[in-house]
Parts: sequence; structure tokens; C-alpha cells
Amino acid sequence: MRMYDILRSKRDRVALSPEEIRFFVQGYAKGEIPDYQAAAFIMAVFLNGMTGEEMLAMTNEMLHSGEVLDWSDLPGLKVDKHSTGGVGDKTSLILAPIVAAAGVYVPMISGRGLGHTGGTLDKLESIPGFNVRLDARQFRDVLTSTHMVLAGQTGEIAPADKKLYALRDVTATVESIPLIASSILSKKLAEGIDGLVLDVKVGTGAFMKKQADAQALADTLVMIGTRAGKRVVALITEMNQPLGTHVGNTLEVVESVSVLKGEVGGDLAELSFELAAQMLVLSEAAQDLATAKQKVKELIENGAAFKKFQDVVVAQGGDPVALEEISRMPTANKTKVVNAERSGIIQQIDAEGVGVAAMIMGAGRATVDAEIDHAAGVVLHCKVGDPVDKGASLATLYYNDESKQAEGLARLKAAFVVADHGPAPTNLIHKVIS
Repeated sequence: MRMYDILRSKRDRVALSPEEIRFFVQGYAKGEIPDYQAAAFIMAVFLNGMTGEEMLAMTNEMLHSGEVLDWSDLPGLKVDKHSTGGVGDKTSLILAPIVAAAGVYVPMISGRGLGHTGGTLDKLESIPGFNVRLDARQFRDVLTSTHMVLAGQTGEIAPADKKLYALRDVTATVESIPLIASSILSKKLAEGIDGLVLDVKVGTGAFMKKQADAQALADTLVMIGTRAGKRVVALITEMNQPLGTHVGNTLEVVESVSVLKGEVGGDLAELSFELAAQMLVLSEAAQDLATAKQKVKELIENGAAFKKFQDVVVAQGGDPVALEEISRMPTANKTKVVNAERSGIIQQIDAEGVGVAAMIMGAGRATVDAEIDHAAGVVLHCKVGDPVDKGASLATLYYNDESKQAEGLARLKAAFVVADHGPAPTNLIHKVIS
């Protein structure tokens, strides 16, 4: 078998066999296939797509390029959630403790933020002492003792995906649905889970800007995951404005704690509780969605969900007191308020614009190795559809670096549109696919 022949077949839209895909993935992971041939392969996939059989084979080979975790000694079905990323999307910090408090094991491997979208690991590291770099033994110990774990990808999990992802990032091939789907699922299935809930974002702050693209990605993820023998459900959800009101690492932990304590409702609580309920159904901890939603409500009201979050913070070396005494976490020493320049109704809050404003102030990364300012971010004081008076506070910018304030503030101001009439109503959850 030759890489040249595989490239020619993919160039000419000839479907590859599982053996040919195995040859490519294993060869590239071992360094036997050079970057220039791998780049040609992923560009051919980007241009010509893949069949369902090819995508399943690609996912399977990347999954088995490294270690696949095994939790068969632990009782019950194991579940996780994956989001395609957005602004203010901190649902993992909320739903994982809820599901774990229901007695379900949640082995969650998360990522870092890049650009205007946030990362779960960066948010968790706002909590003093919280360790997301766990080895295999530590990962198992935390999961066994708390029913959940929140950690980063190790070098042993889907290493072929790690190499391919870096190559896609510099070859303008990131936006390929077959490559996105196989990347997501190879990492998630390597966790040793039985069920997976997918939150596919669509809108200005999402990776997928168009409904048709989000639908195609959701369909593909469900198809591959189901054919891989897993229980999978995907929700297509709104990301035309930030989720919740807090954007930035410390700020998002603060808002998540408020939701877990039952102090805050709105779109963040609604989506987090829906995703948690879907996870309970997949894990068979609830027989149907209505029962699952009632269980979620009880776990919030009786304090079990927040207690579970405190437990995992302790287990991973963090300071649980910081969850209630916010001054223990990184806090910004400067703020600027954006005020409404006219009376009217909030017609738009551009999610990407808010995310970029927070990133400029240090809450996100423009490059992979950029330093994070965990204290930086934005707090919204209104949502789309809210009436406002001239001079009313729309949002507050939190920052430490004065040199970036003018640019960040300009981006934040531009994200708001106040008009005489509000926008047409939209649903937070567009569709559920299973």
C-alpha cells in the first residue's frame, strides 16, 4: 500500500477502504507519513468529503491510535457531553456535577479556549489549586471517589487526532465536517463512555454560523457515534448572543456556582438542565425526559449538585471555599461600563463581538501559547429583547491591562444594537436529533 495511491483515490473521489484509512492514520501517528502528504490528504477530504463508512473508519482508527479508557469495573453506564464551543458556554461546570450527584459516572476530558470561544480547563484553573493535568491513576481515583472528573487530554488519548488537528489549523481545513466529526468523537469515545450528549452551537458566536451546517454536523456526529455502538443525542442550540451573562474564566465560574445553587435562571440554567436531563436518560438513571428533568430540579434544590462540585474541586486539589468567597479567585482591578446611547429594545448582542472583546482583555487566546488573564471578561446587564433607557448599563468590561482597554471597549460597544423594535423570537434549543 502506498500513500501516493491513497491520495490519488481521494483526489478522484474514490471511497477509501478501512485498510487504506488505517494505513494513513497509523502511518501519520508513527511519523512514517510526512506532513506534506498528510496535508494533501486532509485537503482532499475537505474538498471531496467522506462517505459514512470512511468517517466511521477514520474515527475508529484515530480512537485506537492511543489508549482507550476502560471503566467496566465501575457500575452503570458512563456518559459525557461535548459542545462545539461558544461564548459564555460554561454548561460543563453545571451539568457534570448534576449528573454525578445522580450517581452516574462522568469521565469528562475537556479542552482549552482559542480565539473568541472559551475553554473548560481555563475556567477551572481560575479556582486556586485546581489541577486539570491528571495522570491515569489520578483520573481514575477522582472519578471513582466523586463520580466525575474534569481534566485535559493526555498524550495517550487519540494522539493521531492531536497531530492532525494541529495540521488542519495551519492548512485552512478546520471547517470540514468529516474531519470535525472524527476529531470530536475519537477523543470522546476514548474516554470509555457508553453515551454522549452533543451540544452543536449555531449562530454568530458559534463555529457553525448557518443552520444547515449545524444540522449536517449534528447528523454526522449522531450517525458515527451510533454506528460505533454508543448512545448519542445531539441538540442544535442558539449562539447568536452569549449564553448566560458572564464571559471570562473567573466570571463564568461565579455564574456557574449561582446556577448550581439555584440562584440564577435564564438561558444558561435552561440549557444546562436540559443537557443534564438528556445525560440522565442516556445513562438510564431516569426512564424518560420528564422524570430526568424533575430529578435535575431536585438535585439543584437540595444542594446535592453544588456539593458535588465542591467535592470534585477538593479531589482535584482546588480550594472549595473560593466557590463561595470569590475574592479568593483572580479578580480584575479595573472596570468600564458600556451605556445605551438611546432608549429602545436590545435587538442584537453579537456573541462573537463580546467574545473578542473579552479575548482582547486577556480572557482568551489569540494564539495557542498565549497567557490567560483569568480575571478578565465581560458581564452583560441585559439580554436580547430587553427594553433599555438611554444611559442604562448594557455591560461591564473587567480587565487589568489598561493598554488594551480602548480596543476591548470599542468591540464591546459594537456588539450591542438597540432599536425601536426587538428581534423575532427564537428558540434556545432549535432541534434534538437522536
